[in-house]
Amino acid sequence: MARGSADFRYFVLSLLVKRAMSGYDIRRFLKNLGWLLGNPSFGMIYPALHALLQDDLVAVEVVPHPSRPARKIYTITEAGKQALQEWIAQPPPSSIGMRAFIMHLILVGGSTRVGLVAHLQQRREVAAAQHLALEQAVEELGEQVSLGEHMAIEYSSTIASAELAWLEDKLAQLSMGSETDPSEKLTKGGSSK
Repeated sequence: MARGSADFRYFVLSLLVKRAMSGYDIRRFLKNLGWLLGNPSFGMIYPALHALLQDDLVAVEVVPHPSRPARKIYTITEAGKQALQEWIAQPPPSSIGMRAFIMHLILVGGSTRVGLVAHLQQRREVAAAQHLALEQAVEELGEQVSLGEHMAIEYSSTIASAELAWLEDKLAQLSMGSETDPSEKLTKGGSSK
């Protein structure tokens, strides 16, 4: 599978590592993250599951129910776990968008601390470059911007600054913890448990 269109398939694989799920279970889980990741439809979920099934990365069990249609429960295979680990080990493209970054962060967050640090450092470089580009745009445009353009640039700059601050905080947290223990959970308050 090529990167880009396949990101969602690997995200589904990462969900199946945690537990077996039906397409409906996956949709319900993703709906809770909709404000971050968008809201994938069944028209996106089932083709991803079908492709994973064809590639032998997942297996399916049909569970009959007396009063409802049978449920298809998907589980990740050993080949799926291997493919997921190989995909996670690849660096994401430097032009990765916010939603793809969040998806990849969720995926990488379950692997090694070193992988997570590398992912955050790469994102910090991208965010710093975007922030610098915004500052340069403001200087170049000077007073020749409309109120809406000014507000859009200001909003984007605020988001970039907040992202940079968050990245610096998380990288500092990770540098204080174990190098390889992904089971340690980071709290939002800035300390490791």
